[in-house]
Amino acid sequence: MHTIDFYMVDAFSDRTFGGNAAAVCPLTEWLPDAQLLKMAQQHNQSETAFFVRNDTGYELRWFTTQYEINLCGHATLAAAHVIFEYLDFPDTQIHFDTRFVGPLTVTRNGDWLTLDFPAWQTETVDAPPALLFETLGISSAKEVREARDYLVVLENQQQVEAITPDIAGMIPLGKMVCITAPGDDDDFVSRFFCPGESVPEDPVTGSTHSMLIPYWGEKLGKNVMQARQVSARGGDLRCEWRGDRVLIGGQATTYLMGKVYLRD
Repeated sequence: MHTIDFYMVDAFSDRTFGGNAAAVCPLTEWLPDAQLLKMAQQHNQSETAFFVRNDTGYELRWFTTQYEINLCGHATLAAAHVIFEYLDFPDTQIHFDTRFVGPLTVTRNGDWLTLDFPAWQTETVDAPPALLFETLGISSAKEVREARDYLVVLENQQQVEAITPDIAGMIPLGKMVCITAPGDDDDFVSRFFCPGESVPEDPVTGSTHSMLIPYWGEKLGKNVMQARQVSARGGDLRCEWRGDRVLIGGQATTYLMGKVYLRD
């Protein structure tokens, strides 16, 4: 039998039961992908982060309950929190190598951890699928754009909060859906829907801010912004646009520590 340390962390929150929960497992070496997926399924969180020490820092991978994904912000924040808090990491910046988006860094400044992620440019969708509006329960939007996900821009925060989507109905769209608007007390707010995934609405989504930050930076003429994801759990993000990179800052709170027992 071999054991693996296990952590559950509420990312993008300074308190338990806020933000977005992720499972984190430090590994001494990579296990078979099928076993990593089974572990993620057993953890039953939106994502599990696995990492292995290397010469420059750590190699980092993210698994949902269905497959490995190319980028996950909240699980990266959670992994960095574990490394800083529990693994005697001596520096204020962690270098992560990833298989799909290249190198990432996370920097600690007091209680805040800042992700350095790639910026995703969005393109205008001139003729949005009718299904997109139907499943959001709206007749129109200020703008629809797309990158990895659909980006639907609404008039105000109240509209974003009021949406009650048909998430199962979104599955034929083939994309996840982010809705956003200017915030009442923040520069912008958002929500993020995940058709076909085990978590229908993601509480706080670091990766979608890779496209939100450049969009709102251009619209508002700002490089530094404050954002909030207005899901039921909610989360606050400090955002900075630096050309082809974005900085996404948040806090994290440990909820659970334990052991995974893998029997041979």
